[in-house]
Amino acid sequence: MSGRQLLVERIRDGTVIDHIPAGRALIVLRILGITGREGLRVAVVMNVESRKLGRKDIVKIENRHLSPEEVNKIALVAPTATINIVRGYEVVEKRKVELPETLENVLRCTNPTCITRKPREPVKPRFRLVSRRPVRLQCIYCGSIIDERDVLEQLVSGSG
Repeated sequence: MSGRQLLVERIRDGTVIDHIPAGRALIVLRILGITGREGLRVAVVMNVESRKLGRKDIVKIENRHLSPEEVNKIALVAPTATINIVRGYEVVEKRKVELPETLENVLRCTNPTCITRKPREPVKPRFRLVSRRPVRLQCIYCGSIIDERDVLEQLVSGSG
């Protein structure tokens, strides 16, 4: 960091999401439903230098842990991210996000004629992972492919 260091207060307990691709921290907050009105202490650092990524974003959330579904959604928009669980100011667990081979009930199929879009059909959308980078998923029911643009659109709008 060229002699200067960016100081963001450490958190006692909670989650630090590191190695988010630059510019995607706000999308991560949106995925987690964090608006700033929840009373959680949140730190967002954007476009900081990173040896791995060139530039990255970091999100720190005090007193909040992520569900597996939330981690899967983050993996869709930030496949390089790491999740750090903090307890007593110490990182007690650190893991990279990883997209599972199948995703269920996280996104909707973009094909308007897919069975998962029919109101009277109790079928949850389910996708098979085709590619991690760039993200490409295939609906297991109709075969439609959704790409990173579709994923971002759904996760940002909350329609996934």
